[in-house]
Amino acid sequence: IRDSSPEETTEPVGEVQLSFPIEEPAPAAPAISPITLKLAARDVRRVLDIQQDQSQTLTTKLNILFVANGALLPSLSISRLIVIGSVFSVAEVLGFLLSFSLLMGAFLPRQVAVTPNLEDREFLETYLALPDYEYQLQMLVNLQETYNANKQRLDDISQSLKYAAYTIWGTAAIMLVHI
Repeated sequence: IRDSSPEETTEPVGEVQLSFPIEEPAPAAPAISPITLKLAARDVRRVLDIQQDQSQTLTTKLNILFVANGALLPSLSISRLIVIGSVFSVAEVLGFLLSFSLLMGAFLPRQVAVTPNLEDREFLETYLALPDYEYQLQMLVNLQETYNANKQRLDDISQSLKYAAYTIWGTAAIMLVHI
């Protein structure tokens, strides 16, 4: 017969075993075929080319509006409407100054996003060490960020040009009414 003492048969009452949640590994990214990756890169580059064309179009519009705005001041001076002290004269001068300010805001250089930034030494150290597949994926992400940054810049310029055009039109209308 075996003699059992209470210490051997009972489990300690005060101890609680904690179990920590086991972290599940993050799901692996779905495999993207190299062909799909090349097609996506080509499409993104095509979109960036279209964005560049939009930038050129906005620059042309900017130049046209500068000429139109520049023509307003001599017109006001030649017709001597600006020297006549009236509400119209004040409105014409304010319209000219406002449109000029809007055009200068659109004209002032803004930083254009470019990827890859070849001035960055980190690019050479980090990106070129990547396997070709990861490099292409990273470049797609960079191109998307470049597109978004440049799109915001182009939207700002476009909005300034639109407001400047309305201001120039309004100033010209005030000038015609003033004549």
